[in-house]
Amino acid sequence: MTTSTSSLAAPGRRPVRDASWLLRTVLRTDSASTAAFAVLMLAAAALTTTPLGLPRGLAVMSGCGMVCGAAAFWLLARQPVLPRRLVAGAIALNAVCGAAFAVLACTDLVPLTGFGRVFLGAGAVIVAVFADLEYVGLRRIRRAAQAGSPDDRARTA
Repeated sequence: MTTSTSSLAAPGRRPVRDASWLLRTVLRTDSASTAAFAVLMLAAAALTTTPLGLPRGLAVMSGCGMVCGAAAFWLLARQPVLPRRLVAGAIALNAVCGAAFAVLACTDLVPLTGFGRVFLGAGAVIVAVFADLEYVGLRRIRRAAQAGSPDDRARTA
């Protein structure tokens, strides 16, 4: 694991985690949920008609894109130093994907089934929550760096 803990905790208290712990945890969780969503999209694309109402080509493209995103988030979370620009890019990607899911769920751009609208609407909310949690994690790292914690300054570039 790339996060460290301090052994200088007071007796009877847990060691303090570094400021990157939240961001790394959210990125790993985002990666796992994105991979699961990708598998669902690709499995649905294998059917003659998807239960969501998505055209097969869109389901395949979305699933493949999500596989790449899941891998990128996992690799980013494993970096010893989290590049701020890449983290900001991950946050922006989640925001754009969440907005796209919301637009697809709320309009007739794609002939979704009722289940498809609910599924993509829920996906929009989940992706927005990940974007927000990643932003909170990035802010924690920035605050720790500004406060002058040498351990946390080394965690982001």
